[in-house]
Amino acid sequence: MEEKLLETYLDILREELVPAMGCTEPIAIAYAAALARDTLGAMPERSVLTVSGNIVKNVKSVVVPNTGGRKGMRSALAAGLCFGRAERELEVIAEAREEDLAAMDAWLGSADITIREAESELPFDLAVELFAGGESAYVHIVSHHTNVVCVRKNSETLREEPWSAEADSVPENRASLNVEDIVCFADSVDVKRLQPILQRQIDCNMAIAEAGLKGGYGAEIGKILLRSYGNSVHNRAKAMAAAGSDARMDGCEMPVVINSGSGNQGLTASVPVIIYGRELGVSESTIFRALAVSNLVTIHLKTGIGSLSAYCGATSAGAGAGAGVCYLYGGRFQEIAHTIVNALAINSGMICDGAKASCAAKIASAVEAGMLGMRMYMHDSQFYGGDGIVVEGVENTIRAVSTIARDGMRGTDKEVIRLMMGN
Repeated sequence: MEEKLLETYLDILREELVPAMGCTEPIAIAYAAALARDTLGAMPERSVLTVSGNIVKNVKSVVVPNTGGRKGMRSALAAGLCFGRAERELEVIAEAREEDLAAMDAWLGSADITIREAESELPFDLAVELFAGGESAYVHIVSHHTNVVCVRKNSETLREEPWSAEADSVPENRASLNVEDIVCFADSVDVKRLQPILQRQIDCNMAIAEAGLKGGYGAEIGKILLRSYGNSVHNRAKAMAAAGSDARMDGCEMPVVINSGSGNQGLTASVPVIIYGRELGVSESTIFRALAVSNLVTIHLKTGIGSLSAYCGATSAGAGAGAGVCYLYGGRFQEIAHTIVNALAINSGMICDGAKASCAAKIASAVEAGMLGMRMYMHDSQFYGGDGIVVEGVENTIRAVSTIARDGMRGTDKEVIRLMMGN
């Protein structure tokens, strides 16, 4: 593989696999709030939060870390304003003290907060505007969680980046992704170049998965899977990934290394591969290579869909995990391509109804689809072009699923948001 493409794929991993504390949508609100407060230079007398429906969906029911169990947009905004450190981006509220929580509660008691719906059709559109003493500050984020396109103080624009209200922008380097080259990259890259990127994912995501099994988080899906179906590697792979989501959705203050802007996708793409790699006794370098496959396949699948949609992102990450485990078993392009197609045929269509406790169960379902997709091909079984949404060729199937998720499910997304707001 050419060095230029190797470096491109390494750059994609560096850009995507970053640590985040808590569900990334409330954290994005906290980040925008902290950045706007720093720009204003004071705590606001009045705050206006403008958000797209998909952000509402993913903030409404999830616990915001370091807020004493609080949920929702007001809590995320308040955390960012009262103790957020904007320079830490998706770990913006990692450093809360007891006195900070008391100050946040006091501020919320009298806060003047207006929440508005974004006018654009973008799934990810978030703005915070603050007012104090005749001055104002404005921060606007679109497309993904740290993509700041405008910072303004009063009438002076301090930062401005081009963006379109018509569609999510996709980084140019993502166009180079395809399954065949992903496998070639994993085989070719010097593992010393992968280790600094992937070791943090192993350490963080396994730590929160184990915390999820020990603590009483969420619906305890991880614990229930182990109690019900035993300690096989197949079940542990699902249970540990689900347990990480149990903890994360219920406000655990440990970081997760995300994938495609999502901690749940980061857990799904990594934990099963690590569990299987350790069970199979393969070398550490092989686990790193398999994680590269899983993460890059997940990013590839998500690129055509967008960061937020009505399509559950765990489906993509479960297919990625299946691809990574297939690599551990010695599978290469042909076997991995069929694993991905099979997994997408099984689970595509699972809806995203926001971040909350049931995400852990959806992760378990997505991992199951990925593992079944792999086992099917190991036993000479597969889905063929013309079987439902399957199109001949892995890249064609990926494009078909992306079109369904991005365009075909727009009406579903609006209906899901309408129903959630009614509740």
